[in-house]
Amino acid sequence: MICVIDKFNDGIDVLSMKNEKMEVVVSNFGCTIMKVLMKDKEGNVDDVVLGYDDFHQYQTRDAYLGALVGRVANRIKKGCFELNHKQYSLAINNGPNHLHGGIKGFSYQIFDYEIKDNETIEFYYLSKDGEEGYPGNLDLKVTYQLKDDTLSVRYQATTDQDTLINITNHSYFNLSGKKENIYNHQLMVKADCFACIDKDGLPTGEFRDVKDTAFDFNEFALIGERVEQSDEQLLLGKGFDHPFIFTTKENQVILEHLASGRRLTVSTTLPGAQIYTANYLDGRLGKYGHHYFERDAVCIETQNLPDAIHIEKNPTTILKKGEIYDVITSYKFEVIK
Repeated sequence: MICVIDKFNDGIDVLSMKNEKMEVVVSNFGCTIMKVLMKDKEGNVDDVVLGYDDFHQYQTRDAYLGALVGRVANRIKKGCFELNHKQYSLAINNGPNHLHGGIKGFSYQIFDYEIKDNETIEFYYLSKDGEEGYPGNLDLKVTYQLKDDTLSVRYQATTDQDTLINITNHSYFNLSGKKENIYNHQLMVKADCFACIDKDGLPTGEFRDVKDTAFDFNEFALIGERVEQSDEQLLLGKGFDHPFIFTTKENQVILEHLASGRRLTVSTTLPGAQIYTANYLDGRLGKYGHHYFERDAVCIETQNLPDAIHIEKNPTTILKKGEIYDVITSYKFEVIK
């Protein structure tokens, strides 16, 4: 069932999506996933995403805990791009680059919503022409559906002008329920290559084979055994903060925590994901009195290639007038004995 469990000023609501398997708590502020409550192999329930007790922190802090990120996720070089022979300038909010949609991207917007049935919420937002510097009125619908042990997130959008779009969810996962960091989490990513980054986290346009590197997660590997290696790219990112390019069409990323018996399987129609090991969490106070430090979670940000407008010959992040942006990512939370 779905119900409103809290209300704040300006039309901000908090909603619970609950069934026999699990509960997901979300808000129409940034379509934020605030809690994911699931059992472990002993039947104990824990919250497996990071977040805040004080809702004001979602509105004022960076790090995008649980938020929908857009109009364009990740970085755009120097906050500018050319589209249809016209130059556009965006906010510079991450070193020399534009990040996650700008100063007030979708993460900080209040969405209209409708509870469609006992499993489904539809969120709506009209991003007006010129918002954060992007062209076109972008009409966005986001559908959250909780069925059994799987949360599916579908993003659909149209525009009245050619524009850029690259939306993701920025949840920070810790399957131990934040009882430890992610060093003992096993990760599998079905990808043969990853995109290199510079010191500011921006993809350089170079792609490297994962074979014989710390980036090869085609078989399960402990994050803690990989993240501290002296690979030049890991040093630049202060850990993993890189786009991985998938080789399969479903179930591309699996995260496991054997001590609790929890497994997360991420399946998406998108071609890749930014794998980020929370390298810049700064000790801030989060839920349940926990302080959040680097390596306390891992983000699996499914998306098209970051800065595709500057890297790809035919950028996958361009949405043309008359076309429909329609992508789905699902998160399956299960217990393995």
